[in-house]
Amino acid sequence: MKSLIVIIILLISPSVLNIINAQVGVSITVAPPVLPVYEQPPCPVDGYLWSPGYWAYGPDGYYWVPGVWVAPPEVGLLWTPGYWGFVDGDYIWYAGYWGPTIGFYGGVYYGFGYGGHGFYGGRWEGGRFMYNTAAWHINSTAIHNTYVDRTEINNNGSRASFNGRGGVEAQPTASEQGARQEKHISATSSQRANEHTASMNRNQLASVNKSHPGTTSRSTVGGQRFSSSGHSISSAAHSTSTHAASSTHTTPSNTSSHKAPSSHITAQSAPRTNGSKPQPQHNNAMQNRPAPQPQPVQREAPPRQAAPPIRMGGGHSMGGGSGRKH
Repeated sequence: MKSLIVIIILLISPSVLNIINAQVGVSITVAPPVLPVYEQPPCPVDGYLWSPGYWAYGPDGYYWVPGVWVAPPEVGLLWTPGYWGFVDGDYIWYAGYWGPTIGFYGGVYYGFGYGGHGFYGGRWEGGRFMYNTAAWHINSTAIHNTYVDRTEINNNGSRASFNGRGGVEAQPTASEQGARQEKHISATSSQRANEHTASMNRNQLASVNKSHPGTTSRSTVGGQRFSSSGHSISSAAHSTSTHAASSTHTTPSNTSSHKAPSSHITAQSAPRTNGSKPQPQHNNAMQNRPAPQPQPVQREAPPRQAAPPIRMGGGHSMGGGSGRKH
C-alpha cells in the first residue's frame, strides 16, 4: 500500500503536485548526515539574507543543498530554516518559511546567526536590513549598514542535523510557539531553484561525498560556488577549463602557465518593497543528470521530507556550518 501511494505521487501532474506540496510531508527511516562545517561567502548584495545549507532527500538519498544568499520575498521578513525531526521512528522534514519573526527550527545549530533558537545575523530597521558582522560575512566595500553584537553568539559544538532522540532534543520557546500563528511565505523560486540544482549534481549526494559535499555554499543562486574552506570553486574551475582550451592551440615548446582570472560574483537585483520575487538563475556548469523524479513533498512548518521504507506523513525543504566571527 505504501509503495502504491509513492507511485501515485510520482505520476501526478506538476500543477497538482504544487498544491499537494504545501499540505503533505514524507518521512523516512534513515537519519540525515551530520552538518558539514564550512565558511560563509561574503554577502554580495545589500538586502540579501542568508539561507543556511541543509540535507534534502531525493530518489538517490540525501544530498546537500548549499547555503546561499537570497533576496527575501518582502522587506521586513526573516528566514526560519527547515529541519528534520525524529518522530515515532521516522525522520520527517519540516520546511522553512519567511515570516516577520524567527520560528522554531528544531534547535539545530546551523551557524551564521542561527544558534539553535532565535536569530542574531541582523535586523530590519526602517525598511533596510542591518547586518551583524559578528555573525555574517559581509562585503564591507559594498555594504555599510552594519553593526557588531556578540552577546548572542554561541557555538554548542553540535553538528546534529535533526531534532529528537539521537540528535538535538530541543523544544520550542514561547516566542517560537507564537511565531506559528503568524503569516508565513514558503521558500522563494530562487531557493527552490538552488535545491533543484543541487539535486542534479551527483557530487552533492551524501553517498558519493561521504557527507563532505564539494560545494557547501554559493554567493547567489546560480552564482559562484564555494568549498568548505571558503574558496571559490567557480573561479578555479573556470581557470582550469580556460587553460585546457588554450593548450589545444599551442605546441609543447610554446606552452606557458595560465594565471587564474579574478573571481566574479553574479548577483540578482536587490529586493524591492513591492514584494516581487527574484527569478531563479541557471548554472550551466553543474553536472547533467537525467531529469529527477519529483522530490518528496513537504508541508508548512512547523509543520514535517524525509532509502527505504517511505511512508506518508504530515510538514515545508532545510543546513549547516559554524558561525563566523569578525
